[in-house]
Amino acid sequence: MLVLSGLSLAVWLYLIFARGGFWLAAEREADAPAPAVWPEVVAVIPARDEADTIAATLGSLLRQDYPGLLRIVLVDDESSDGTSEAARRAAGGRLEIIAGTPTPAGWSGKLWAVAQGVAAAGETPRYLLLTDADIAYAPGALAGLVAGSEAQGLGLNSLMARLACASFPERVAIPAFILFFQMLYPFAWVNAPGAKTAAAAGGCMLVRREALAAAGGVAAIRGALIDDCALARLLKAHGPIRLRLAERVASLRRYRDFIEIRRMVVRSAYAQLNYSPALLVFTLAAMVLVFIVPVAAALFAQGGSQAAGLGAWALMATAFQPTLRCYRVSPLWGFALPAIAALYAFYTLESGLASARGEGGLWKGRYQERTARR
Repeated sequence: MLVLSGLSLAVWLYLIFARGGFWLAAEREADAPAPAVWPEVVAVIPARDEADTIAATLGSLLRQDYPGLLRIVLVDDESSDGTSEAARRAAGGRLEIIAGTPTPAGWSGKLWAVAQGVAAAGETPRYLLLTDADIAYAPGALAGLVAGSEAQGLGLNSLMARLACASFPERVAIPAFILFFQMLYPFAWVNAPGAKTAAAAGGCMLVRREALAAAGGVAAIRGALIDDCALARLLKAHGPIRLRLAERVASLRRYRDFIEIRRMVVRSAYAQLNYSPALLVFTLAAMVLVFIVPVAAALFAQGGSQAAGLGAWALMATAFQPTLRCYRVSPLWGFALPAIAALYAFYTLESGLASARGEGGLWKGRYQERTARR
């Protein structure tokens, strides 16, 4: 136990002091000087059974005070709930709706829809706003994205939308999800041109059209289930990218029970591990070491083992505080992070088992992993 608790403490010291300050949640949305000329932007929205949220998303885009030309292209990805009709009622003739075609072999459903939207956007826009159908934009959000991209010459400018955090399951899972994402992809490293780390948040990605074309287009990542990070890796090889926590971009999707949280994680966790059984075992073992061992040592060990466990647990709770403040959740949740991590570990294991059953990547009735890995 002394060796394990000591190793866990060493890991947390590394995470706190040598992993890009990820836990500080310091990379926040910020404005940049306005460009001399505001370029054309086309918002591309892939939508599959999004009738409940599409009106709010479109309304927020249509209310943008963007000084340049903004067009909206919605790709109806074989919806069965009247998504197109809801979009027409919300936007009238102020958007273009494309009826998506069946997903070809080797493509994920979302990326095939995005590819159709990018093709419909044409070659006139400088930027493509790749956004989900459940994302709402406060006025000025698009202008801020464009100004930042113009000022820094970004090929990709992404914002991690503020997720809903009202229900009990959301308070349990959402801040931890944000923390884990930053731990995996420290935003400071993502934003450093010389660093290899690349990531994005798929709900809101402003992409320079020419950079995307030069990198091979959406087809270059056509089989990716974690499409945002795949796109970030693709584009960072061709120029600078940026990822920040959003202040003016929010997700409309709600997680009212743990079943919905489970589906969110199970859908893509094993894909994050490259469908590798070895990586799955390693990840689960690492989560036990980093999150569970400190609690076991603090509660049941003595002497140096207990001290190391208490130290690691304290560092863990401290690292969680900035994200908890960001989501206005009680700081006491910091001490519950080991239990929350255990929940995520269970969902990650379930993701691997779902893949083994041929049921990976389930999203709105479509097993996307089957198509992507065909």
